[in-house]
Amino acid sequence: MSRPIVAVHAGAGTFGEDLREQLEACRDALATALRAAATALEDGEGAVAAVRSAVMVMESFPLFNAGTGAALCADGSVELSAALMRGSDRAAGAVAAIARTRHPILAAEGLLDAPQVLMIGRHADEYAAARGLEQCEPYEFVTERQLRRLAEHAASEHGTVGAVCLGPDGSLAAATSTGGRTGQLRGRVGDSPLIGAGTWADRRLATSCTGEGEAFIRAGAARLLSTLVERGEALDAAAQTVLEEVRSCGGRGGLIAVDAAGNVTLPFTTAAMPRGVWRAGEPTIIELG
Repeated sequence: MSRPIVAVHAGAGTFGEDLREQLEACRDALATALRAAATALEDGEGAVAAVRSAVMVMESFPLFNAGTGAALCADGSVELSAALMRGSDRAAGAVAAIARTRHPILAAEGLLDAPQVLMIGRHADEYAAARGLEQCEPYEFVTERQLRRLAEHAASEHGTVGAVCLGPDGSLAAATSTGGRTGQLRGRVGDSPLIGAGTWADRRLATSCTGEGEAFIRAGAARLLSTLVERGEALDAAAQTVLEEVRSCGGRGGLIAVDAAGNVTLPFTTAAMPRGVWRAGEPTIIELG
């Protein structure tokens, strides 16, 4: 048996003035996400349920760029993406450019055991609805804060939310959810829902990435991390190598990862990456800067 571990992030970037005034609310949201994951594990639900539960909390928090409060496209619309991966058999589910499913991470989870891995747009929402997932009007995801940021042509401070888990049975899982980039063209897809770019889990490790998505895609960042660990590189060193590869592709960002031995890494190359770690039997750690 393993000692369970959960790590979460709320995106790599900077703190705008409005976020600096609400840092305690952000801290509380991360703590709530970790508690939700811990509860899932304590109830015997496993690593997949833990990361899903954590991400659902963060999708509901309007100051994070996922679900409610997500960044807006150039025309003011929302296009949400998410991915979830189970390490034991590398089952994966992902959705991109959806606009009606209340929790995109649940839509991604609904594809874990389906023949297809990635679904997009209206058809992905319809698939989620057919499975009984809550639907809503697209405007319900839009907040005054993000409308203001779009009008000001401001970049999102944080690019995604994500969670990784090592379960008590040694299983690993990773989940990522995002609203993309402020002012992006409709139809743009970043790294978050792309398995091997922004999200990855296998029997060695689980990772969720955040930052400038195009660079993470070009670097194959999430899968590269596992490859480096497989070759014998320590997790921390491997994560730094991955972020250097992202930098060489013109991007900055961060990642969280946990390996099968219980090692955790949370590096970033931006000004901030709100993050937290829960380990069974230890105090929860939350850092914002």
